[in-house]
Amino acid sequence: RPGYAADRVRLLGSPAGGAPRRTELADLTDVWLAGLLGPPRPGVALVAVGGYGRRELSPRSDLDLLLLHDGRLPGDELAALADRLWYPVWDQGLSLDHSVRTPEEARRTAAEDLKVQLGLLDARHVAGDAGLTARLRTELFGQWRGQAATRLPELEEMCRERARRHGELQYLLEGDLKEARGGLRDATALRAVAASWLADAPREGLEHARARLLDTRDALQLTTGRATDRLSLHDQDQVAAALGLLDADALLRQVNEAARTISYASDVTWREVGRVLRARRAAPRLRQLLGGARRPTGPQRTPLADGVVEQEGEAVLALGARPERDATLVLRAAAAAAQSGLPLALTTARRLAAVSPGLPTPWPAEAREEFVTLLGAGAATVPVWEALEAEGLVTVLLPDWERVRCRPQRNAVHRWTVDRHLVETAVRASALTRRVHRPDLLLVGALLHDIGKGWPGDHSVVGETIARDMAARMGFPPPDVDVMGALVRHHLLLVDTATRRDLDDPATVAGVAEAVGDAGTLELLHALTEADALATGPGAWSAWRGSLVADLVRRVAAVLAGGPAPAATVERAPTAESERLAVEAHRTGGPVLTLHTREEGPRTPDEPAEDITSIGVELLVALPERPGALSAAAGVLALHRLTVRSAEVRTLDPVGGGPVTVLSWRVAAEYGSLPQADRLRVDLVRALEGTLDIPARLAEREKAYRGRRRGLAAPPPAVSVAPGSSRTATVIEVRAQDASGLLHRIGRGLEEAGAVVRSAHISTLGANAVDAFYVTDAKGEPLDPAEAEHLARTLERALAP
Repeated sequence: RPGYAADRVRLLGSPAGGAPRRTELADLTDVWLAGLLGPPRPGVALVAVGGYGRRELSPRSDLDLLLLHDGRLPGDELAALADRLWYPVWDQGLSLDHSVRTPEEARRTAAEDLKVQLGLLDARHVAGDAGLTARLRTELFGQWRGQAATRLPELEEMCRERARRHGELQYLLEGDLKEARGGLRDATALRAVAASWLADAPREGLEHARARLLDTRDALQLTTGRATDRLSLHDQDQVAAALGLLDADALLRQVNEAARTISYASDVTWREVGRVLRARRAAPRLRQLLGGARRPTGPQRTPLADGVVEQEGEAVLALGARPERDATLVLRAAAAAAQSGLPLALTTARRLAAVSPGLPTPWPAEAREEFVTLLGAGAATVPVWEALEAEGLVTVLLPDWERVRCRPQRNAVHRWTVDRHLVETAVRASALTRRVHRPDLLLVGALLHDIGKGWPGDHSVVGETIARDMAARMGFPPPDVDVMGALVRHHLLLVDTATRRDLDDPATVAGVAEAVGDAGTLELLHALTEADALATGPGAWSAWRGSLVADLVRRVAAVLAGGPAPAATVERAPTAESERLAVEAHRTGGPVLTLHTREEGPRTPDEPAEDITSIGVELLVALPERPGALSAAAGVLALHRLTVRSAEVRTLDPVGGGPVTVLSWRVAAEYGSLPQADRLRVDLVRALEGTLDIPARLAEREKAYRGRRRGLAAPPPAVSVAPGSSRTATVIEVRAQDASGLLHRIGRGLEEAGAVVRSAHISTLGANAVDAFYVTDAKGEPLDPAEAEHLARTLERALAP
């Protein structure tokens, strides 16, 4: 009817949303399409399939339509009827997925194409011959149930492949609400499994989770005006506002919770499908083997722990278990399941959640031991933890967990939400327990190290207080509580110091030793540092970083043992090549450099290839000390599209004839191949002579690319003074968005302020640069505190966009 477009605009512009609006939009569309089809005629029906069939029309949804006919209508009349339907839809600017089939053709296509089959399972009569639609639905459901044994494994593999391509929605910062694991496609797959009558998904919370994702997609499509399912960062604040949520973090947490519910329901459902299909396949063989013998009654049960048995591939409660009288049974069942590599049965988790009396405070020793056993099971811990999480048992055991549950991390380095990162850190720590004397403290410390991220303030400082309280409630004695607090408070200390501070400065090692306090805590902190980085993401750990941390730990251990800090062993003492280049630079009076690849070290057997950059590109530059050396070299690298991954600046006096600046860089090409060393040297000479205007060249490139960039603006740079970090220099720390030419701009700012850079420690974490510069005045002395603070503010303003 002529008013459909206006009615649609009015409906989509109304403040009321959610399922009622989706249903009303579907009903409005039904009336319009029925009018286009014309008076009912026998043998012809218009059928909605897919999301439209479920009355789940989002603002930019496709219309999935099937023109069903019995084959008796002449071809020209059928074509004219289809044109009368399809063209007005296209004229409205709506996307259309259409087909014209007989019931027999629809069944045949469904048998050949699983996606078509899934869409037809949601077939709904819109107009025309209702009997024809009813017959098709009956035949399709009968076909689906008859072929379930072959089609369901195909559907499960389709879900797994989609998850491999799109990731897990519950952990993504920019997830696809439809395609990612735990998204709307998975919810639709669960409906298909239920329609097979072979298994059913756990219903609690599932429809609510699905409705949340649909509401989010509606708001996303209304906000962007596009048919998109990807929740991009730059749209999240507007989508959150449209849904009446506080901010983008609240939106992501809501989406993550919904996706977690759907993912867990999928895990349980597919496990049940596998169990039923295995039983079906085994039954004929069992009858053949037994012949006339009496068949065994009931499933086989294998004991796992007191009150816990294995049954059909799951950990379940024993028949005599009394969870209402045994508070520790929750942890004992979880630990037994994880240690056996089995999932915790849904019915068991629900029974434990319903009747378990809860642990006393402090926990008894058995509960604490079972908790540590659960955390030490490695990768098998994750599905068991998710089962406890789904039934609310984690927050019963650890009330402070609620603050980090499903909490997003807006950092490109992190691949997980806060809670999953904590569990993943415990998984990584389980492989390191042989390196420490107290594996229990390592595992629990790994689980709690970021617990402060749910509260305002520095998460390490806040987390220490929370972790101490949690450790005391778990029943750890006071000395262990102190160690746990130190682990959480200083879990970033080793990696930050090793990569951003000069380990040859005695103040650096002394400061770490004072903070750590004793060798046992240092040992635990070393293992926690590695586990935390490995659980963060591919950009957080490498063999190079690991060697720097190990060198720092060796030095601190020597100080804690009462001796002097040992000499450097990891890229701290000048190498023979550095000294050779310094001599050559002194002899020629100009820059010399080398560029080559080097192996960073072997991978561990379980280390994914994408987690470690095994081959690095090392650039060594030596030139007689002069103002502008650092900024000139950094600018030349930026012009040649070389990204600086790390850098160190040293001053050597190889022959006693004057200082030589040696810059050691680890670089990577943004794209293409590496430039020739000779070209780098020529441009470096030009930059030092002033004939190559680096700022102008970089500004020109930035202007050309600025219009192509999208997304949220990066937070402003922060420059601070790190007091007490060195006895011989002032440490200026810069945190900023990593960008081409950033190091050049920092170097220029320091040089223009009259600061002399004695060494620099550059590190890049995802999109963030965290750089530390050891600077002195012209006389080689640390800066006056007021002067240092002024320098920091001046540099901060210079770096501001």
